[in-house]
Amino acid sequence: MSIESVVVVLPTYNERENIERMIRTIRDRVPAAHIMVVDDASPDGTGAIADSCAAELGRIDVIHRSGKAGLGSAYRDGFGRAIAAGHDVIVSMDVDFSHDPAVIPAMLSAIEGGADAVIGSRYVPGGGTVDWPLHRRLLSRWGNLYTGFAIGAGARDCTSGFRAYRASALAAIAPETTRAEGYAFLTELVMRLSRCGLVIREVPITFVDRQHGASKMSGRIVVESMLLVTRWGVVDRWKRWRGR
Repeated sequence: MSIESVVVVLPTYNERENIERMIRTIRDRVPAAHIMVVDDASPDGTGAIADSCAAELGRIDVIHRSGKAGLGSAYRDGFGRAIAAGHDVIVSMDVDFSHDPAVIPAMLSAIEGGADAVIGSRYVPGGGTVDWPLHRRLLSRWGNLYTGFAIGAGARDCTSGFRAYRASALAAIAPETTRAEGYAFLTELVMRLSRCGLVIREVPITFVDRQHGASKMSGRIVVESMLLVTRWGVVDRWKRWRGR
């Protein structure tokens, strides 16, 4: 695949300490990429900072939403706009530098090599995490093992939000019809990609915990994810059993 247009979608909420540095780092690492900031009316002024960067640097779209509606909603909005704009590849990532923009070129190379979607993975050789306590490492590792088994996806890191998609592959799985939020939204996309027979590859990343701002993770999001994954897995196995 020859890539002509790449857009990096950045959902934000109260990321004033990170947004400008992230935008400038992406522009440095992937100079040709467009950037789309999807801001959920951050009260700390994140959207205004993104606007200033757009005016200075160009090829940056800032979507100002009316309020905090969640990660899944932000990505549905951003993905829909990116597909409609005709971009070839859509990259998703966190703005808090837990995802390193320096990995984006490797992800784009995997797309050019035939992948429909590429996951920046903590759980393939060469990947890992930094400064995580043992209980968090175990929870994440167990959660991904369980998720992969439940939904029948071959990916080792189903909950990583650092990804690159062919726009055609993303459009084929209709992200606008999803309803989950948080990690469950990310898992649902992997499940749809897998069930459509699309090619998913993983490249190693080192996940670094945020240094500035507050994490958006909560116990509610974790519980929602596990309940939805379990339901999806049970329903899929029931359908296959009924169809025997």
